[in-house]
Amino acid sequence: MEELDPDNAGYIMIYNLETLLLQAPNQSVRVGDSRILSQMLSQKLKPTQENNPIKRLYQKTKYFILDNWQRIWVMMLWLGIVGGLFAYKFVQYRNRAAFDVMGYCVCIAKGGAETLKFNMALILLPVCRNTITWLRNKTKMGVVVPFDDNLNFHKVIAVGITVGVILHGGAHLTCDFPRLLHATEEEYEPMEPYFGEDQPSNYWWFVKGVEGVTGIIMVVLMAIAFTLATPWFRRNKLNLPKFLKKLTGFNAFWYSHHLFIIVYALLIVHGYYLYLTKTWYQKTTWMYVAVPVILYACERLTRAFRSSIKAVKILKVAVYPGNVLSLHMSKPQGFKYKSGQYMFVNCSAVSQFEWHPFSITSAPGDDYVSVHIRTLGDWTRQLKTVFSEVCQPPAAGKSGLLRAEGNNTSFPKILIDGPYGAPAQDYKKYDVVLLVGLGIGATPMISIVKDIINNMRMEDDSFPGSGLENGNYNNNNNNKSKGFKTRKAYFYWVTREQGSFEWFKGIMNEVAEMDEKRVIELHNYCTSVYEEGDARSALITMLQSLHHAKNGVDVVSGTRVKSHFAKPNWRQVYKKIALHHPDARIGVFYCGAPALTKELRQLASDFSHKTSTKFEFHKENF
Repeated sequence: MEELDPDNAGYIMIYNLETLLLQAPNQSVRVGDSRILSQMLSQKLKPTQENNPIKRLYQKTKYFILDNWQRIWVMMLWLGIVGGLFAYKFVQYRNRAAFDVMGYCVCIAKGGAETLKFNMALILLPVCRNTITWLRNKTKMGVVVPFDDNLNFHKVIAVGITVGVILHGGAHLTCDFPRLLHATEEEYEPMEPYFGEDQPSNYWWFVKGVEGVTGIIMVVLMAIAFTLATPWFRRNKLNLPKFLKKLTGFNAFWYSHHLFIIVYALLIVHGYYLYLTKTWYQKTTWMYVAVPVILYACERLTRAFRSSIKAVKILKVAVYPGNVLSLHMSKPQGFKYKSGQYMFVNCSAVSQFEWHPFSITSAPGDDYVSVHIRTLGDWTRQLKTVFSEVCQPPAAGKSGLLRAEGNNTSFPKILIDGPYGAPAQDYKKYDVVLLVGLGIGATPMISIVKDIINNMRMEDDSFPGSGLENGNYNNNNNNKSKGFKTRKAYFYWVTREQGSFEWFKGIMNEVAEMDEKRVIELHNYCTSVYEEGDARSALITMLQSLHHAKNGVDVVSGTRVKSHFAKPNWRQVYKKIALHHPDARIGVFYCGAPALTKELRQLASDFSHKTSTKFEFHKENF
């Protein structure tokens, strides 16, 4: 405001007011900045359309490979192994006596079975979270292995298992067994060592055996688990009758997925009682699954042991608008984490068995661990209810709808397990980062924002950055700022409800005050208000600008960060960063609803290909 009244006249002119209302938030009104802003608004990065279809296809293919080479080589390796195993068994049974009776059907069934054994072993590895976190943190494998896509690969393998079941079971039921049932005595004679001297007379003979019973039960259990894991059931997207609602949601997904214990037990039994294989060392099912099952079992035992010995004490609880519960806990001894990572939370008062993942919102240097949990399902709803019972309306000057803190409050018992690696933890390897959070998706970004400020302050004070990362601030100069490269961050938080800004009000003000070098640009967007420039929001925009210029506080969010209205123009956001940071590598980290993922990833690809700035997109996956 003072910049618009250089003569200290005590008033400003109309054109000065227009300048104030049109300026970008956190931006001083200077000639140089105005020129840059004008340049940004005038330049449009329009993709040039290649007329030659061959060149156009070549460019698309080249860009696709450059953007996805890590995924491509992993998928090609997996498909190569699966195809090789299928071909190996196919050729093996092509040269056996069973082929004369069952034909190519037995080759397909056994080929499908071999891929099933491999995939049933492999599907456990992407969910060995401790192992993946160790590999991500302690090795350089992340350069070539896309650890961020572990859950996507888990789903791809599940599709491979489905294909294997169809090939194996379908070939047996529709081809193998009918040919065996209708074989002549001469044709059946070579099969007597495998099926007995009496030729099977009907399907019941196959179904009642150990192979049939175990096979059918496995298929049914896997069908239940796969179905309830689909987005329609897991995220309550189906409008089912009330009595069927129990089949949807995270609880149904969580419990049904633990049917795998029965499935693997039946798989071992099914793999031992084989029709056409009698020698023990040729029954290879246990050989495939032994190591992955033991590794996964050790992971679960580690989780149970670690969570039981690392007791946490609830320090503070707050319930905020938008059904958000904030938990501040004591940091267990030896609990070392990085900003962007997440942990699992268990509350025995809600369920003794369920563990749910949540991003850590505290910074590694804080003497506490915090999470912000939004009520989205049965478990989170019950958790909020349990903690709300011990809370009271806040005292004057305190945020939240309900609060509780101190040693005199009897809080429900909480167990935590982690931390676990996530894409956002790698933000330090980028000079510039773009952080995007939708609603409660701001949680990992808040930790990163705090950590950036703390790291830069420690560098200025000649303190080691690694001490912050480990949660202890020693003055050992040998541990200097390991891997911390970030010099600029853009944080965009988009939410529908005005009350959501209260979740991190204290943190946003703290960052705004601490950020003396303007390292971090904070942008709040409230999508429930008409966008700037719309006549319906003109009055609130004017009041907002005047209040922020005079008092330094935004009337919408109640913080020092000025809010925007409607959704961000993401192309303009990318363009602004590309213009300000030519020839730089930008890390784009997104946490939120899947709907925006495609747009942000596509823009990162477009600007990387058409400008000298390279954007690398990462999305949080739990």
